[in-house]
Amino acid sequence: MQLNVHDAKTQLSRLLEMVEQGETVTIARHGKPVADLIQTRSSSFPLGAGRGSQLVPPGDAWWQPMTDHEAEDWIDGK
Repeated sequence: MQLNVHDAKTQLSRLLEMVEQGETVTIARHGKPVADLIQTRSSSFPLGAGRGSQLVPPGDAWWQPMTDHEAEDWIDGK
């Protein structure tokens, strides 16, 4: 569906309902498409990965090479 800016402003609530149902709404200015209203993507991590904990610890030490002890633990699967 395509409509002009003025109609989009007056019908925004209805247009958002249409987008929530999966329709794409194109807004045009002087008959030329300018923007599409589309559903947003989910912003959560899949299966809750990373929820409640940082993915990378604070600071810049995370990229430093492993110590021999850390490497041995990693190889042993600890």
